[in-house]
Amino acid sequence: MNIFELTIIFVFVVIVLPLLAASIKIVREYERAVIFRLGRLLGAKGPGLFFIIPFVDNFIRIDLRVVTVDVPKQDIITKDNVSVSVDAVIYYRVVDPVAAVVKVANYNYAITMLGQTVLRDVVGQAELDDLLQRREDINKKIQAMLDEVTMPWGIKVVSVTIKSVELPENMTRAMAKQAEAERWRRARIIEAEGERQAAAKLGEAALIYEQHPAAMRLRELQTLVEVAREKSLVIVTEQGAVNIGSTAAVAKAINDRARKQGRE
Repeated sequence: MNIFELTIIFVFVVIVLPLLAASIKIVREYERAVIFRLGRLLGAKGPGLFFIIPFVDNFIRIDLRVVTVDVPKQDIITKDNVSVSVDAVIYYRVVDPVAAVVKVANYNYAITMLGQTVLRDVVGQAELDDLLQRREDINKKIQAMLDEVTMPWGIKVVSVTIKSVELPENMTRAMAKQAEAERWRRARIIEAEGERQAAAKLGEAALIYEQHPAAMRLRELQTLVEVAREKSLVIVTEQGAVNIGSTAAVAKAINDRARKQGRE
């Protein structure tokens, strides 16, 4: 092997192979490569194998999967002047890798800051009851406002979720008292309704007892039997007690006779 052949082999091993290795690039299915040639945008490549010119081209790898951004707790005053601490989670993905690289310097940081601002704006315009009961509507409103800003960046906000709402201790106690008072109100209404229904049934029973005096005596005896089931109890009745049913029948007969004489 002469010197010329050795030189060719040396050049191939030292220069050609490193250049060839530097020019071959591979991106995965969920990635895209945004390529610049001498500072000019060429476009996005991938997925799979592609080539670049070493020392002339450079590329930025962009992940197209859904990314999660945790928005830290924000101290916000609601529309009805209640101070709350709210945190949220933003889910987004890149739909246009070229725009995500060219139009915004750091889209992940930009979305984090934008999420904090929009969260404060939306929650500040809502009342406390809406924040606690209509959280899904607030999530959709935040998502729509973020989408309006991020779509020109090539980023789609998939979902926004408010994780927790922390209230001041005095407000928590006030809400607990309100809930307790509401339950007491319902209990009293139910109790009053029961008394009304019981009174109506007692009135109907009184009419039946008036028409059938013997039934009152039977009811009295039944009550005594129920009380006597407790062996430790002693039942004391009035001395010389008379039959209540007979007394009622006699009273009814006297009233009927008086009415008849009055008519004559």
